[in-house]
Amino acid sequence: MKIYNTLTRNKQEFKPSQENRVRMYVCGPTVYNLIHIGNARVYVFFDMVRRFFEYLGYQVLYVSNFTDIDDKIIKRAAEEGVSYKEVALKYEEEFKKDIKELGLKHADVTPRATENIDGMIEMISGLIAKGYAYEAGGDVYFSVQSFPSYGKLSGRTLEEMRAGERVEPSPHKRDPLDFALWKAARPGEPCWESPFGKGRPGWHIECSVMSVKHLGFGFDIHGGGQDLIFPHHENEIAQAEAYYGSEPFVRFWMHNGLLTVKAEKMAKSLGNIILLRDALKAYGADTLKMFYLSTHYRSPLDYTPEKVKEIQKALRRILETRTRLRETLRTAAAQGSDATKRFEAETQDFAGEFIESLKDDFNTAKASAVLFEFLKKVNAALDQAGSSLGPYALKKALSALEEALKIFGIDLDRFENYLRRKVEDSKQDLLLQLRGLAAYYNVTGESVEEIVQNLIELRQEERRLKRFDRADEIRNKLSTLGIVLEDTPQGTRFRLAGD
Repeated sequence: MKIYNTLTRNKQEFKPSQENRVRMYVCGPTVYNLIHIGNARVYVFFDMVRRFFEYLGYQVLYVSNFTDIDDKIIKRAAEEGVSYKEVALKYEEEFKKDIKELGLKHADVTPRATENIDGMIEMISGLIAKGYAYEAGGDVYFSVQSFPSYGKLSGRTLEEMRAGERVEPSPHKRDPLDFALWKAARPGEPCWESPFGKGRPGWHIECSVMSVKHLGFGFDIHGGGQDLIFPHHENEIAQAEAYYGSEPFVRFWMHNGLLTVKAEKMAKSLGNIILLRDALKAYGADTLKMFYLSTHYRSPLDYTPEKVKEIQKALRRILETRTRLRETLRTAAAQGSDATKRFEAETQDFAGEFIESLKDDFNTAKASAVLFEFLKKVNAALDQAGSSLGPYALKKALSALEEALKIFGIDLDRFENYLRRKVEDSKQDLLLQLRGLAAYYNVTGESVEEIVQNLIELRQEERRLKRFDRADEIRNKLSTLGIVLEDTPQGTRFRLAGD
């Protein structure tokens, strides 16, 4: 199995440091707002990583934190007139609801930053004692000059970093790149006692402390979005390796590509931020998961309604194929035909290729292509041989399909229920609109079918009386509601647009 390591910039063979056990940390949310579809990409991907390791027989210890003290949280608390704790707990719970709705497993351990302040103070004190950090104006900074390998994750020199835009300015710093380990207390802000004075920890120190506490130094995988490589993950490495006096802090660094909306970065100023819960309502959990996994995790991903709808159609094909397999299995007779042997071989090839694709740096794009190619072969075999394929071969195909979807976290039963709910919701909306139309034309009816049928009869009467403008008006008004009338020799029928 090979994984691309951001630290070495190449694929490396992956073997966990502890036999049969994978230790993995993924940077969690700063809980001051609802998460959007860009935030969700990292959680969907690493949920799949965890599922795949479990499929391979590994025990996975998955840790993902909550940053519950931060400038953004303090600002939101001031805006809402509540304490920072109320803001953090509120959005932590909202995050958990969204993750559950998305069908992701919760991390095994979910530490909060504020519950680990003592560990952060201990690490900061140690860094000062070792000469890697210094106190200045009530703050404590890490000296990047004191850590010669600073920049090894991002591949940037100190000069390149100084020219960047993500450096926090401060008159107390010895070097513009030095980053805060501890921030002095400001009036009205939450703070903790420490040997350096009252204050609160910097963002970067939080993840170093929490990850090592629960996974141990030198754990297997640290994940997050590409936007965290510098400065967050770069700083995590520096402070952790400086404090413990050894390396590596993490063996494999994995970063997913960023998500855009219609080729533009999500931003409040553009008004294109899409909350995860709104996307879930529009498309359902399984469609979104399949959308995220249809592209290799290190590649950028562009979100458009058209692309997501195409993914939903593809997911419908998977559902239809599963239904065909189940129905054929009910009538299958035990046979050993050549068609059965070919079908068994195709199933075996699919299962092997799907797993090998994921063993190659979690190539979900290739795995997806392998899956849809298998669907074509399944449907072709069912068309040609049907129930004569034999129950064993059909069961193997059904099992292989469901196993692949389980690794992706796709639940076809949940997807089917989502589609049913959407149909029911749309019918209820349509019924409300049709009742208004029925009142306008003075016709009756309790259901969609009754009202439309009565409007069809009214239209026929108008045509008989040669009031064609009014007959056309009825057709057009129904058309605007997505109801298509079809005149046939047997009479007028209707269908919903898209059916």
